Amino acid sequence: MAESSIYRASTTAPVNIAVIKYWGKRDTSLNLPTNSSLSVTLSQSDLRTLTTASCSSAFNSDTLTLNSEPQSLAGARSQACLRELRSLRAALESQDSTLPKLSPLPLKIVSYNNFPTAAGLASSAAGFAALVRAIADLYQLPQTPEQLSLIARQGSGSACRSLLGGYVGWSVGTQADGSDSLAYSVAPASHWPEMRAIILVASAAKKSVPSTAGMQATATTSEMFQTRARDIVPVRMAQMEEAIGKRDFGAFARLTMRDSNGLHAVCLDTEPPILYMNDTSRAAIRAVEAINAKVGKVVAAYTFDAGPNAVIYYLEENDSQVAGAFRAILGDKEGWNTPRGEAVKIDEEVQQAFDEVTVQNLKEGVSRVILTGVGEGPQKTEHHLINDQGEVQAAV
Repeated sequence: MAESSIYRASTTAPVNIAVIKYWGKRDTSLNLPTNSSLSVTLSQSDLRTLTTASCSSAFNSDTLTLNSEPQSLAGARSQACLRELRSLRAALESQDSTLPKLSPLPLKIVSYNNFPTAAGLASSAAGFAALVRAIADLYQLPQTPEQLSLIARQGSGSACRSLLGGYVGWSVGTQADGSDSLAYSVAPASHWPEMRAIILVASAAKKSVPSTAGMQATATTSEMFQTRARDIVPVRMAQMEEAIGKRDFGAFARLTMRDSNGLHAVCLDTEPPILYMNDTSRAAIRAVEAINAKVGKVVAAYTFDAGPNAVIYYLEENDSQVAGAFRAILGDKEGWNTPRGEAVKIDEEVQQAFDEVTVQNLKEGVSRVILTGVGEGPQKTEHHLINDQGEVQAAV
């Protein structure tokens, strides 16, 4: 091929929302966690990052464009990912002289998120997972998703979990080099496909305290932090894996809510306190408690990452009681005009369990709803954001 050929590969990658939270780093440069974590990979028909990775001698330097805005690749995390991936490609090229020499060529990477970036919706996880998977496909690397998760982890810790679908764990590991701190499958999406989630977007603004800064502040000042990482999370990980294995929603829900509460408790125990949740977040908690009380059993479970947005898990069979109750009061918000949203039947009876303050706070604070469910890992696609001339083209 001509020296200025344009090589490209594209992938979509999912958002994942943890039910056992990752919070704290034992090694900041390698993004090694202080505790294991477990997440649900969400459907890419609802939330995804689309990334095209391209390389060519016609490009001048490595570049990244996200949602039509130039982004820097100079940071240590991005550079770690690019360095590892190029090293793997260079090893292939040294073993097979017939392969085109792609590893030294400048990279042009273009990404598009169909959800708010840096607003507590795990955008960095989907972003780095898509970046790593797209470049791995561009380089035709033979590594498994689990092996690639070691690279994605260096970009964004939770990105390692977005390289797999379904229910995914991330092992804390014990090795200093991080070689055993990788993602693993707890169960595929097909094991428990009825899992659903409604996301109440309380803010699309960037977080006041970024996750990494928050983690480090908690690790150095919270007296509760070590107890959670050392004693509480290992037990919850085992219990959560058992709940998923048995498809026991009651156990899954209770563990999810307790671990979310525990995360935000250590954030409050940080000096100065980190307040990711707001009045809308607390209204969502009260709404979930009201739904469960009205139904007479636990059918909904809230969880909050480092941000105010509520992610509420439930099973498909309880769609009207959970999503329907929220639609009754938030039906005018953006997000219901999707196939999932239009199928939701309003449950007026359950909605009547909400008190006036809860309803008011939700109506005033929620800007958008997202309905989704458990889904698959990254998917290769022929929908490219860079054309065959190396030019950026719009996402559809």
